[in-house]
Amino acid sequence: METLMTIPRTIRMHENDNVAIVVNAGGLPEGTIFPDGLTLTTRVPEGHKVALVDIAQGAPIVRYDVTIGHALQPIARGTWIEESLVGMPAARGLDDLPKPVRDRAPLAPLEGYTFEGFRNPDGSVGTRNILAISETVQCVSGVVAFAVDRIKKELLPNYPHVDDVVAIEHTYGCGVAIDAPGAEIPIRTLRNIAKNPNFGGRVMLVSLGCEKLQPARMFPAGSIPIQAPDTVCLQDAAHVGFGDMIESIMRTAEKHLAVLNERRRETVPASELVVGVQCGGSDAFSGVTANPAVGFASDLLVRAGAAVMFSETTEVRDGIDQLTARAADDGVAEAMIREMAWYDEYLKRGGVDRSANTTPGNKKGGLANITEKAMGSIIKSGTAPIAGVLSPGDKLQQKGLIYAATPASDFICGTLQLAAGMNMHVFTTGRGTPYGLAAVPVVKVATRDDLARRWHDLMDINAGRIATGDATIADVGWELFHFLLDVASGRKKTWAEHWKLHNALTLFNPAPVT
Repeated sequence: METLMTIPRTIRMHENDNVAIVVNAGGLPEGTIFPDGLTLTTRVPEGHKVALVDIAQGAPIVRYDVTIGHALQPIARGTWIEESLVGMPAARGLDDLPKPVRDRAPLAPLEGYTFEGFRNPDGSVGTRNILAISETVQCVSGVVAFAVDRIKKELLPNYPHVDDVVAIEHTYGCGVAIDAPGAEIPIRTLRNIAKNPNFGGRVMLVSLGCEKLQPARMFPAGSIPIQAPDTVCLQDAAHVGFGDMIESIMRTAEKHLAVLNERRRETVPASELVVGVQCGGSDAFSGVTANPAVGFASDLLVRAGAAVMFSETTEVRDGIDQLTARAADDGVAEAMIREMAWYDEYLKRGGVDRSANTTPGNKKGGLANITEKAMGSIIKSGTAPIAGVLSPGDKLQQKGLIYAATPASDFICGTLQLAAGMNMHVFTTGRGTPYGLAAVPVVKVATRDDLARRWHDLMDINAGRIATGDATIADVGWELFHFLLDVASGRKKTWAEHWKLHNALTLFNPAPVT
């Protein structure tokens, strides 16, 4: 007897599409006949596109009701549309873009949802209670790592209400053109990471002493409104030997641990969530299952009054016309266009364009080019109006759906969203990645059943059930929404937290290195 998974199946995203993707695990062989009579003339791997009609050379290849490329040769109905058959379209110009839609009906409010969070002196709310030790320069990272290891073993057990101790390690601070255009981005990123809600308003800093990024430059007067930075300088004459340095860091850390240990969770509205959404290791199912479910959850969060950030400039660049139409006003649309133009020029200086984004894994997973990838990526943002735009390294100051301009690099995007103030992170993947952050819970959403099965102890949510028909986008969106509230409250941990998996923070530094 045929089951749902043995019946040949495709997914077509829009009635105007002339391609669909194969759903069946492992793909389908040449000669496969679909219920509607479509017959495969070639083998088609899982997630890859099949032509639904004959496509002439030079004719558009349409998915998501968008031209994702042009046929480089005639493509017969039933043929696997390999990457080599698709010519990538030119980037959409940044002139004459659609204006924001006026009189857009607001999303209906969603009331009554709460979580248990840590209220900070500045009014923000943390989902975790963490002592963060910032660094001015990479030179001190080894010393700080040694100290953090001892703090966790010797001090942290005495402060049971503190969740963790995290070093804000990075590779910046010296050997850089610190006054060059673009150098302000990594500096303000480090400054704003220290103010993340999960760090409780406590700012502890370790400096070497001779670096270009001096403590006063990293935290100028007035930049930390709650508590002035508590700085340990390793080159201080009072430090006689390595042991003195470690003891000094530990003494300072213990003062901060004592304050943080007094914090307690309290019931706060869901509007206090600041959620960053991102995708990595994407495949053709990303825009079919996981990202639409995240978009549904994003709308729920915005309806609840929370802040949601979507990012990854090269992965939304091809949909800029969709985004300007969703801007809350002309100023937001103009800000998005400025960020796209800046990034276009940044890539041009490096001798590449947006096509450099796609990875071998993306292509193996069925994504022919960045245009197709972008259409699936944008869906994470849901349908809400875009309320604001953040430049790289800026701190979030408002609620609603926000475009946070970042590179698409998983690690840089996560670092910049952390600087913006996110207290929860949602990460979708089709190929699979153990990505995590030490400073904020990362919820992993799998695009496919097979990935969720094989990586059962790394993926938190299985959106692959949407492709198999076992769940709807709304089902998974609500599941993710409730899971976020549970994780934010500390009632549940993500798998990345469970295994203590985290990637190093990676600063975006477009300025020269000397």
